[in-house]
Amino acid sequence: MKNEYDAIIIGAGPAGLMAAGTCAAQGKSVLMIEKNAKTGRKLRITGKGRCNVTNDCSPQEVIASVPKNGKFLFSALNQFDSSETMHFFENLGVKLKVERGRRVFPVSDSANEVADALEKFAQQNGVEIHRDTVQSLRVENGAIVGVKTQSGVVKAKSVLIACGGASYPGTGSNGDGAKLAKAVGHTIEPLKPSLIPLVEKGDTCAKLQGLSLKNSGVKVIDQEKKKVIYEDFGELLFTHFGLSGPTILSASAHMRQMASGRYAVEIDLKPALDDKKLDERILRDFEETKNKQFMNSLEKLLPQKLIPVIVEKSGIDPEKRCHSVTREERLALGHLLKHFTVQVQSFRPLNEAIVTSGGVSVKEISPKTMESKLIAGLFFAGEVMDVDAYTGGFNLQIAFATGHLAGSYL
Repeated sequence: MKNEYDAIIIGAGPAGLMAAGTCAAQGKSVLMIEKNAKTGRKLRITGKGRCNVTNDCSPQEVIASVPKNGKFLFSALNQFDSSETMHFFENLGVKLKVERGRRVFPVSDSANEVADALEKFAQQNGVEIHRDTVQSLRVENGAIVGVKTQSGVVKAKSVLIACGGASYPGTGSNGDGAKLAKAVGHTIEPLKPSLIPLVEKGDTCAKLQGLSLKNSGVKVIDQEKKKVIYEDFGELLFTHFGLSGPTILSASAHMRQMASGRYAVEIDLKPALDDKKLDERILRDFEETKNKQFMNSLEKLLPQKLIPVIVEKSGIDPEKRCHSVTREERLALGHLLKHFTVQVQSFRPLNEAIVTSGGVSVKEISPKTMESKLIAGLFFAGEVMDVDAYTGGFNLQIAFATGHLAGSYL
């Protein structure tokens, strides 16, 4: 490691590696400082190890998937959109495929392949990767002049903070970037979890622990405003603490004012049937099992694990014979199946979140260069900034786009 570089990158995640390689490709000397033994630690576990690289959509569609500060990303996404991301990785030998919801994955289903390709891109362009921890930024006369690490002071004309948010601290994302920025005067919007499982206010989910539903309708109701704020369709999982799964993680990003009892998740257990068709189906099942007890008549309609909970919530006497169930009781059962409601207590802890909401205020960052408006030569990219998107490859696309833009100006 030398004493001075053109640029120093703090954090070897997707944004940092993209920025480092882009900067070095312009002939600049670049030092990347990473405290982990391996680059891309968090990237290597994304998408359950498969890595949802991006989403095959337009910049406008990415921006529409960012609930806060989406317009700030206009320049970055228009200069390096998802097609550029796909082209970039395919040029590095990573073959890609597009799945449901236009989510882009490596054909190998290996997040390691994606992370290794990014590291290769940086190193082929001459980036020097050094294992160390940055303790503080060195600023003189309102401009960056270097960093102080555990090993000593290293000078640089520009510095990029790209060390992520505060989720998955075991991968190194523990809020260090926000602390470094705050220490030199930047405003930090409170760090909160996003794309996070939900804790139930009650014990219904615990009774259903381990049950996965592949095709369910999901609505999030803001009970204070008395309105639906999010709808989705797909997979969810009941856990010992509450709800998880892709639709729930996406839903959590809309619960910006989390408080106990503020939100409820309404699950449509039979989304393929409208109220009328569902009632006809229940009536048909009851005809076939008319002499059976109600609690023994739902095997064709529901997963086994769900039956006792539905029987209990329906209010129908479990031992009542099906031929004795009234029309009102049957309609109420149908309503329950279409509006199975879970009251939300809270999010799971921030360290379990896929991404962090909050971070360095984008009001203090130039959207055209990712440079600080407060400190000349200080740049930001990725999750350290106050931008986060829904699940589906959008957050990684933001990391690549902002990393590429910052790397072009470092």
